[in-house]
Amino acid sequence: MAAALCGCQLRADDIHSSPSVLPVTTVSVTSPTTVILPDSLALTPVPDLPQVPDTLRRAIRRLHAALGPAAADLRPTVLEQACVGYLTLHPTGRIERAGLLAVADMDLPNTAKRLWVLDLRKARVLHHSLVAHGEGSGQLRATRFSNQEKSACTSLGFYRTAGTYDGIHGYSRRIEGLDKGQNSNAFDRYVVLHAADYASPKYIEQHGHLGYSRGCPALPPEQFKEIIATVRVGSMLLISGPGLASRWLDGQAAGRRFLARGWE
Repeated sequence: MAAALCGCQLRADDIHSSPSVLPVTTVSVTSPTTVILPDSLALTPVPDLPQVPDTLRRAIRRLHAALGPAAADLRPTVLEQACVGYLTLHPTGRIERAGLLAVADMDLPNTAKRLWVLDLRKARVLHHSLVAHGEGSGQLRATRFSNQEKSACTSLGFYRTAGTYDGIHGYSRRIEGLDKGQNSNAFDRYVVLHAADYASPKYIEQHGHLGYSRGCPALPPEQFKEIIATVRVGSMLLISGPGLASRWLDGQAAGRRFLARGWE
């Protein structure tokens, strides 16, 4: 039965082929005052989006500050992407849930809690958790992204949450990609939100990193039910990372919507 399938089934050899501890960080000191870190640990800069009105940009900064310590690692530029996409998408009817968005910054290492579910109207972090990326996207950090079948990669872009089902990973929620060429095959690939033992803090304690999905944003068993229940049908999810490009990152359209309706 189709609903029993999933694009993110972890193979047994994925675990055994992965290093059991984090890569050793080598620091090269060229002078008493110069320290060069390896490129693999340097996050990719996210530029400010063009044509975002100052009014909206200030509102996003206020939102970030109000979210408090739980959002300390949510980069302001990634939050800006999520907010602009939400404001652009919501009036199109593709997103039905007002005032709620989820954002995953897949440029952060998989040992970091890099998924946030936000209540925009109350400026609250509803959930903050680990999330796994696809084995085809890299190891500690995701560096490759694909929309292709059998790539086992994470796909960047904006998503609409769809219905739930019970599959091989138990309670799961399907998601629909809204960016042609970047994540439009996600639904057919059965890229879904689901629980996985390899996406847990315990797994990090044992192995030094998370395990890998077949492309799904897999969630910790301790949190998945609450997260899946919160992002009901019609909610927005952004999976951000290097190379993200989307028609929904429209600063002017987002500014007009914010002036007219705020976060509604």
